Amino acid sequence: MFRQTAAVLAVLLASTLPTVASAAGHEPDAVAAPATPVVFGAYYPGGSASRYPVSAIPADRLTHLFYAFSTIKEGRCVVGDEAPANFAALADLKRAHPHLQTLISIGGWNAGGFSDAALTPASRKRFIDSCMALFFDRHAGSFDGVDIDWEFPVSGGPTEIAHRPQDRANFTRLAVEFRAALDARGRKQGRPLLLTAALAAGRLQTDGPYDPAASYDLPALAKVLDFINLMSYDMGTGFSSVSTFNAPLHAVDGDPLQPALKRWNNVAGAVQFYREHGVPADKLVLGVPFYGRGFKVTGDAPDGLYQPYSAPADAGDWRVIRTRYLGQPGWTQHWQAQAQSPWLYNASEKVFISYEDPRSIAIRSHYARSEGLRGVFMWELTGDDEQASLLRAMLSPYEDKLPGD
Repeated sequence: MFRQTAAVLAVLLASTLPTVASAAGHEPDAVAAPATPVVFGAYYPGGSASRYPVSAIPADRLTHLFYAFSTIKEGRCVVGDEAPANFAALADLKRAHPHLQTLISIGGWNAGGFSDAALTPASRKRFIDSCMALFFDRHAGSFDGVDIDWEFPVSGGPTEIAHRPQDRANFTRLAVEFRAALDARGRKQGRPLLLTAALAAGRLQTDGPYDPAASYDLPALAKVLDFINLMSYDMGTGFSSVSTFNAPLHAVDGDPLQPALKRWNNVAGAVQFYREHGVPADKLVLGVPFYGRGFKVTGDAPDGLYQPYSAPADAGDWRVIRTRYLGQPGWTQHWQAQAQSPWLYNASEKVFISYEDPRSIAIRSHYARSEGLRGVFMWELTGDDEQASLLRAMLSPYEDKLPGD
């Protein structure tokens, strides 16, 4: 059934965005409240198709696939040269696995263009119309919805990308108007179309400690979006002055960045923040990273943790970490009980690598289920090994909920 009732949107538009109602023109028919099935999501970077073709995607294990990325050029949605073949393969995959829902993810790091595209009613209409024409007309049959990956409204993204204080309100206006366009198209097609967004966790990449509510009107977005993909990773990059964890489950005693970040710069803290700021648990899908972060440390601690560093170090994704570092000479594996995460350290090379393995991924997925979250997703599918070790771990707490054709 369609996700948004007239009553819900009327309350949203009247209470949070008094100027949006006339711009959106959104008056969907009232329908019964939908069920909220578990989400098992995966981001798939289209540029990886030569190594990991669309046909290899484990669609029997997933409910939602997010194709990354469409970008924005001159205020309109655009895709790369590889996209048409990939989109045709997605349509084939969906025909073979009717339960799978696919979304085009628009944006990504370094994408840019959102602040300008969302700025005015006219620019929003031009942008949304171009996306609808590209993904639901020209490539009809390939997608079931849109995922907005604006990194990031107001502040926190690459400094060269345009950003404005009004991005916060304009993000919500953009979401409301996308919702209207998708609902209108869905009514014609006789099926719901999805609108989701990937939102930052407790901090952003370049601006240091940060309150997500400064970029997002979270209660408003929770009413408009089908669900939110919470990017609960990258918590130790950019602003950290020491080698630290990419996605700690909980705050760690002795972390020199605490207590200032203790409340939210960890997976559980980010979830708590969103829930305290108006996002219901069943609108949150927990993100888990299939990649690592490395640091070239300059301190002398024998395990390399929480040491000053001179530069990032190449870590790679899980398949690289597993083959290049785990069990190799010079590399020692460690485990932190509060972070519920492993790390690797090479004392002679003074390289620290934070990563997740099947044990830690399963722990995060158990956490998502125990907290009543909507489900789990990963960035990104092609970082797994040939045995799909991390995907299997991510799904392990949900064996009774897995999809089937």
